[in-house]
Amino acid sequence: QVQLVESGGGSGQSGGSLRLSCAASGFTNSNYAMAWCRQAPGKEREGVAAIASGGRTNYADSVPGRFTISRDNTKETLWLQMNSLKPDDTAMYYCAAATGLAWWAPVLLPATYKYWGQGTQVTVSS
Repeated sequence: QVQLVESGGGSGQSGGSLRLSCAASGFTNSNYAMAWCRQAPGKEREGVAAIASGGRTNYADSVPGRFTISRDNTKETLWLQMNSLKPDDTAMYYCAAATGLAWWAPVLLPATYKYWGQGTQVTVSS
């Protein structure tokens, strides 16, 4: 049974930094893609950053240069380092994972992912 558990959310100031973690379990190998998605109140869930099992990364247009996604396959852990935070980054952040993706799969589309964590709240004040 696959489980994803996020941690590290909280409150931060505009311009500050936060680091989110996601502990994965239940996968039989490391051949799965992972992503961070977020959902602000009244808005649709959106992909923020994605990383393939081999380390290839993709970022939403709103975050490159500010956010960095990384993973450690041996520790089954995913991270999102968030720098230069803005109030618009305020949202519930979710860890997501999927196995067996085709090379052309839209990795920043939340519907691509089958497995989800419970989410961790990030609030950025100005």
